[in-house]
Amino acid sequence: MRVDLNADIGESFGIYQAGHDDLLVRVITSGSVACGFHAGDPSVMRRTVALAAKAGVAIGAHPGFPDLAGFGRREINAQPQEITDLVLYQLGALGAAAKAEGLSLQHVKPHGALYNMSVRRKDVAEAIVHAVASFDDTLILMGLPGSELLAAGSRFHLRVAAEGFADRSYEPDGSLTPRIAAGAVVTDPAAAAERAVRMIKEKSVIARDGSSFACAVDTICVHGDTPGAVDVAAAVRRALEQAGVTVRALGSQGS
Repeated sequence: MRVDLNADIGESFGIYQAGHDDLLVRVITSGSVACGFHAGDPSVMRRTVALAAKAGVAIGAHPGFPDLAGFGRREINAQPQEITDLVLYQLGALGAAAKAEGLSLQHVKPHGALYNMSVRRKDVAEAIVHAVASFDDTLILMGLPGSELLAAGSRFHLRVAAEGFADRSYEPDGSLTPRIAAGAVVTDPAAAAERAVRMIKEKSVIARDGSSFACAVDTICVHGDTPGAVDVAAAVRRALEQAGVTVRALGSQGS
């Protein structure tokens, strides 16, 4: 059994520091780098790419809506072509930073509201896929299991990876609990680790109401802005490895 462990990184901006990327990259196998719209800036992007490269962490683009004030977590009623263009713009920006550091991108994972909209809306999902396919059709597209995003990626012959969340609560239908709800974010390292192991060993998740549903995933996320994210990620990785699960980047799983 194998799984990727990913986190969102590079979400600082200017003088504002977010997360502990220098510690997080020691634990994860893939990093989704903010591309300057919901967070990040050109200098942060390049420093984050270099940091990941030094740690041997695979990198991917984490494009979001142009919403610094809302951290990309507010839905924007953009047309599909606008979404394609804004995702393509961000892929190009991070791709340039990666090239400057001698790296290439492994994956694409939409951020925040864009991610959640792509779960349920075919038009948003296809807009994202069009951007990815036109930029580099070898990139791996991360998304929620059963989402419109992964369905669209498969239709357009992209490699897709189903993503589970160790640090988020789920609803019985498999969607993520809205962040405004109590308990939506899992900050207890032991609870997050237990959730991650269940996802891989039993291919299931316990929802907020206590029910369970099937959930097979290729990669597990710990958000970089979750309180105690480094401890959570470390606990998740340790528990997975103790359970006999190999933790490695998506791009290397077939080797």
